[in-house]
Amino acid sequence: MRAANHPLQQDRLAALNGYAILDTEPEAEFDEITNFVAKACDVPISVINFIDAERQWFKSETGLGVRSTPIDTSICAHIILEEDFVEIEDTLRDPRLADNPLCIDDDGLRFYAGALLKTEDGLPIGTLCILDRRPRKLTEFQKELIQVMSHQVMARLNLRRSLDQATILRQEVDHRVKNSLQSVASIASIKSRLATDPAVSAALADIRDRIDSVARLHTQLYKLDNDGRVDVSKIMKAVADEVAAVVEDVAVEFDGPSVFIEGKPAAALGTLLNELTSNSIKHAFDEEPNGRITCGVSLEDDALHVDYRDNGCGVDVDALTSANGLGLRVAEAAMQSCGGTFEVVRSESGFKASAILPLREN
Repeated sequence: MRAANHPLQQDRLAALNGYAILDTEPEAEFDEITNFVAKACDVPISVINFIDAERQWFKSETGLGVRSTPIDTSICAHIILEEDFVEIEDTLRDPRLADNPLCIDDDGLRFYAGALLKTEDGLPIGTLCILDRRPRKLTEFQKELIQVMSHQVMARLNLRRSLDQATILRQEVDHRVKNSLQSVASIASIKSRLATDPAVSAALADIRDRIDSVARLHTQLYKLDNDGRVDVSKIMKAVADEVAAVVEDVAVEFDGPSVFIEGKPAAALGTLLNELTSNSIKHAFDEEPNGRITCGVSLEDDALHVDYRDNGCGVDVDALTSANGLGLRVAEAAMQSCGGTFEVVRSESGFKASAILPLREN
């Protein structure tokens, strides 16, 4: 006979759909579990299945040969109405299964044992179960093994869902940050055009340009993100590509290690390079042909050492404290946010700066 619906059927189905596991492809991490359980219990069939509204669907199966069966003949649909673990030594002696076509055939399923797959809220969404075509009885060790492995299945599902939710959250935050930056840049642009004081207009235009630059950097860093970490060499390439897109007569040579760093120092490094290159483009090459920007980054003692220079007209070191040194002060603040240092080096030709960015917080 068909199993009754679970008392919390709608909540249970909503929880199942929340894992986005139905109709996904077979995966080795689940197949390894069913194969192991079948061998450990010496049975021909082992499955990880989920009980949908009108079907039971198998994420992994060993020895069964199908991916789903109707809910009307589902043994596990009865089992999810129980507490945790169920063993049926002979299915034909169980009134729930005595008329089940999967059990009464000559080669029918005569033995069943399964542990519930429960959400963190205690809702059953399926089972990890084993089956045999002859009546039998499990040892205590085999019963415990099935229950332990069912917990492993749920641990994998919960981790996967958490990662998916984190990805969605990051995408939403990224979208909101870009919208906010674009809004502020638009306001600065409008205010710049309406300003009657040329100095104010120029300052607002500079703010607009910097915000646009930060927005592009944010987009690049988001694209490069790999589980919360970013490759240093790719950060440098992203900034170099931005420079190449803005100016054609300035050669850019960036060299850095392929080292993955966390999000906070990655943002600081990106901001540093972005501000230094913006400074060079705006101030260094007004009357200097064949402009060149070089930057080397090396990893020493858990810190990135940055050596930046251009062959432009140079800059007064005192610019760091002047009204025109906004970009350099932003670069300095980016380093200080991670416990690092930033210094403009006095030079007779061109602009030089160095920075140290610790990769571990003190």
